[in-house]
Amino acid sequence: MGSPPPAALLLRLLLVLGALRPLRGDPVFLPAFIRASGPVVSASLLGGTEDVAVSLSLLQDQAGSLPAPTCGVLNNDTGDWSLAVTPSVNAWDVTVRLKRAPPSCSSNETGSFSESPCIVQTLLVSASRSSACLAHLLIQVEIYANSSLAHSASENVTAIPDPVHQPLGPCPCNLTAGACDVRCCCDQECSSNVTALFRESCLTGVFGGDVSPPFDQLCSTQRPPGAPGWFPFLCVQSSLANSPFLGYFHHGAVSSRPHAAAFDAYLHTEPKDMSDSGYKQGDPVMTAARAYLTVPQVSLAGQCVRDAPVGFLQNFDVRCITDLDAYGEAGSVPDAGIKDGTAGGIVIPHVIYEEAADLGQVLAGAETLLSPGSAPRNVTVEGHYLFRWNNRTISEMHVRIIWATVHALQKGTMTQRFTVKFLSYNSGHEKERSGNPGYQLGRPVRAAHAGRRDPVAALSLWQPAGRGLCASATLRPVLFGENALSGCLLEVGIEENCTRLRDKAAEILDSLIQATHVATRGNSDYRDLGDGWLEIVAAPDPGTDLAGGSGKGSCTEVPAQLSIRILTWDAGSVEGIAQQEILGAEKRVSSVTWRPQCGLTCEQVGLFPLSASVQFIQVPAQLPRPLTRFQINFTEYDCDRNDVCWPQLLYPWTRYYQGEPYARRVAKGLLLAAFSAAALFLSDPWTGGRRA
Repeated sequence: MGSPPPAALLLRLLLVLGALRPLRGDPVFLPAFIRASGPVVSASLLGGTEDVAVSLSLLQDQAGSLPAPTCGVLNNDTGDWSLAVTPSVNAWDVTVRLKRAPPSCSSNETGSFSESPCIVQTLLVSASRSSACLAHLLIQVEIYANSSLAHSASENVTAIPDPVHQPLGPCPCNLTAGACDVRCCCDQECSSNVTALFRESCLTGVFGGDVSPPFDQLCSTQRPPGAPGWFPFLCVQSSLANSPFLGYFHHGAVSSRPHAAAFDAYLHTEPKDMSDSGYKQGDPVMTAARAYLTVPQVSLAGQCVRDAPVGFLQNFDVRCITDLDAYGEAGSVPDAGIKDGTAGGIVIPHVIYEEAADLGQVLAGAETLLSPGSAPRNVTVEGHYLFRWNNRTISEMHVRIIWATVHALQKGTMTQRFTVKFLSYNSGHEKERSGNPGYQLGRPVRAAHAGRRDPVAALSLWQPAGRGLCASATLRPVLFGENALSGCLLEVGIEENCTRLRDKAAEILDSLIQATHVATRGNSDYRDLGDGWLEIVAAPDPGTDLAGGSGKGSCTEVPAQLSIRILTWDAGSVEGIAQQEILGAEKRVSSVTWRPQCGLTCEQVGLFPLSASVQFIQVPAQLPRPLTRFQINFTEYDCDRNDVCWPQLLYPWTRYYQGEPYARRVAKGLLLAAFSAAALFLSDPWTGGRRA
């Protein structure tokens, strides 16, 4: 049944009832027009309500128009609606309620909403006195099939079931009442046709309701692959419908596993893929095959771990010593790509293969044992991985593999290098920042050369390889906050010219510092040397070791040691994170006297050691606390000057101990004192004295 819009009905009714303008003191309905979509409608009748009769009538529109209402005539044809009037202070509460659900609205179907309503009616509530109309309330009713019709208007408190016996949230992902939630497979408001669209991608975990996977501690679940035999040592006997989330409570017992636990060594675990919602710093990068992307890394013990996963936003540059006899391919490139951090997103790596130019720098102690029919094999010398990241996703992956060909039976050791670097998607190819704004620990110290068109420079240290010669040593950058010491050996002939030796040693040491300025901050601009750049100060030579004189075969004042000292301080904090900056940088070159080391005979070629060190000195942001008069006069009680520190006799209750909160320490101390007093009270001397 169609009907005009409610606004048109109200306008026509007001035109019909044009003379019905309530005067002061006459009753009036508030509101005068209601559009109802439920079984109960309430309104108020205000004004003079003495001797006022309220009636309900059902208006039947004809040709889109409503008939003129009549007052004072009892109309019994109200259909399934009832009228209740409750007097209150200076007003009446008028309630119109649906008695029972019509047949067209009592369907048991749980499908989607019907496109057309099942009840479309117009009700008129009239207030009259002595057959004279005083006020009218027009109600336009439109009720659909899925609307609640059977609920009564009682004021009873809703009974909440006991969560121990019945869960409060049987379907946690059902967030919208009266509608189907996408990917919520337990939503009863979703039809079978709609559920079939996302049945393969149902929400799991807390938002998955009944479809959440069972946890590992259930006795009914299978042991995950790779888990040790003792895990879990105890299991929980509970129904699969139980869950600790959103009102689910375990109501069962604890017992041991039905099978005997084999206490095997636990070596590997199943990879946990959390990349669909984006990577976090430190999360392992996942491949398309749901495995970890592994690149060899150096552990804390100094060993090279071949199957170490790559952490998101964690750069490293490592070298691994590999025995050619036990060589195994490491740092391989996933053919199917890696996961970019979104659901279903894959990044295909761009791989470049290059052949090593010189194997002498990576092979040590190589010995070739050829046999008939032996074939060469390819080994990976270097692997460089470059990732482009944006927010919590990976946008690009570039890999450069440097390989070399060796004999199948070749013996010896090989030095492999692997680097992983994460760059922002809009950083370009310029030098990466070392912090924003302060330096980050482990990032390269930014340096610049003021006399060149391209001011980008570097502070470096040696990375020896093979025999440790300066000619074959590579360079690595100076990292902020990490003190380091490196060196190499310079080959010198016994008849070496001293001037040429000094120039050669000075040139090698100068190659480490190819800069004139260092950046105060980690984000100083290279194009503007006024943006926080400090000049590197050259300190004078402390003096030459002239202990052996300068006889034949010896050279004095040969540069041999390079010392770099960098002053740092805490310049403040950003969001609670301390920002460290550089206050100054100094370089110092120390000279020594060189002479060949001769035993019974002198070798034609000697080795001259060169060394370079970098030291970071933290300048306190505040002046040190001055000494008290007690610390000045009674030095025997100063803990910094004596082996015995009497002020720290009760160390756990002093300010020096920071392992536990002070309140907990006091509580433990009082408990210890109580036990001591009780032990003293129960001891023999105290008991004997009490008897005496």
